[in-house]
Amino acid sequence: MNRQESEHIKELKTGTTTLGLVVDAGVILAADKRATMGHLKASKEAQKVFQLSDNIGLTIAGSVGDAQRIVRIMRSQLKLKELETSELSVQGASTLLSNILQGSKMMPFMNQFVIGGVDEEGVIYDLDPLGGLMDHSKFTATGSGSPTAYGVLEDSYEEGMTIDEGTEVAVRALQAAMERDVASGDGIDVARITSAGFKRLSPSEVEEYMD
Repeated sequence: MNRQESEHIKELKTGTTTLGLVVDAGVILAADKRATMGHLKASKEAQKVFQLSDNIGLTIAGSVGDAQRIVRIMRSQLKLKELETSELSVQGASTLLSNILQGSKMMPFMNQFVIGGVDEEGVIYDLDPLGGLMDHSKFTATGSGSPTAYGVLEDSYEEGMTIDEGTEVAVRALQAAMERDVASGDGIDVARITSAGFKRLSPSEVEEYMD
């Protein structure tokens, strides 16, 4: 990677807070909406939570361009798999993403990802830029605001929480991160994945869970 490419990646790198947690009915994915370019607030409406299929979602932290490309690749691959045989499991989709990232390690995608969804039950994984894959039975967080978010998650998470209780914890964790991390802010995006499918909450619905 030459110096110009390195500076370009540095310019597009974003700070953020994203998280995923497992609840009784499925999985919650959430993120803030601020995108930064250095000291500039580039967007107040950045999308960092994406639907990949009916039962799988993804959060992104890092380079916007790299993340958008990954979303396009994953959506097309999951759709192709669905047309060929059946829907790919959350574990299968996570392994696929891990392989894609590992195959590009010489020119890595500058991102962290949280992927989650529902097969027989809710499950979440996180991945680093080189494809390192870790599964989590409770919760995980990524991005510059994740240390603060982890504090709330560690304190408030309980196994078997309802989807509403889990949403409240997710929103509270993001609010705490947004108060302490200057690169996180400008609103909260929340998606809930259950056996009924992927549902993104409206801004007014998210507000109902805010302090």
